[in-house]
Amino acid sequence: MLIATILFILGLLCLIKGGDWFVDGATGIAERFHVPEILIGATVVSIGTTIPEVMVSSASALMGHGEIAYGNAIGSIICNCSLIAAITIAFRPGRIEPSSLKTPLFFFFLASAIYMVSAYLFGFFSRPVGFFLLLLFLLYMLLTVKKAVSSGRGEERDEAESRISRHILLLVLGAALIALGANLLIDNGTIIARELGVPESVIALTFIALGTSLPELVTAITALVKGHSDLSLGNVIGANLFNLVLVSGLATVLSPFTLPQGKLAFGMNASLVVDIPLMLSVMLIMTVPALLKGRLYRAQGVLLLLIYASFCLFQFVS
Repeated sequence: MLIATILFILGLLCLIKGGDWFVDGATGIAERFHVPEILIGATVVSIGTTIPEVMVSSASALMGHGEIAYGNAIGSIICNCSLIAAITIAFRPGRIEPSSLKTPLFFFFLASAIYMVSAYLFGFFSRPVGFFLLLLFLLYMLLTVKKAVSSGRGEERDEAESRISRHILLLVLGAALIALGANLLIDNGTIIARELGVPESVIALTFIALGTSLPELVTAITALVKGHSDLSLGNVIGANLFNLVLVSGLATVLSPFTLPQGKLAFGMNASLVVDIPLMLSVMLIMTVPALLKGRLYRAQGVLLLLIYASFCLFQFVS
């Protein structure tokens, strides 16, 4: 257990330093191209922090467990909104530029509509659905890259290339450290928990369920400390979108699957009456005030945290 403890601490240090470099690289890119931080968060940063979900879901799909991608995507979105974004909103509410949210939210709710049709009408996620979700991912990236390029302004070429190379290096190294730290933390945290006699169900709900969301959590806290809350919110929104169109899309193409049937709520499939409605609800709670009023409120963060606590309680008692 001593080795596991040392590796656990090393993983934590990797997460902290990786988050520091990752946020510095992302904000540097935003400044270089004069792009809003929330847009960088919804694209470049989100891809980096969604890598664990992509890896877990793709591996599961290749082993014939495509339905795991479903739970991973829905669960990560609920966690991202009602825990990670909630922390940012509760501690640093403020003004948000609504126009920066419109494109990622449009694609998110379009992908959600496809999800709902597949789940509620067919109870099956087919390979064409997966290809369509991946197409949405490509369209979203093309639109946002085009917007970023058109927003750029000229500066000295040599200086610009030097600065952007440094920011990209920080971004890549930060992402690598976050991924390494998350793996060390999850694997060795699970070993320590088992050695201490923690029940498997608790381990699954904490280390495993939250494990793939650690990059988003680290990025959110680091961005919050550094005063870049827009980057944190953009990361959550972008990661949620990528969970649907990239993570689920790729897994569905690799291994089409039926709607999971294991858990019941109110005598019905919990996926239909709890998971999907909750996923949509927390996204709406998080984003509607920003779209309508151009700002976030502390009450949103508190409400979302209460929802997450209730969701965890539901997982324990049902």
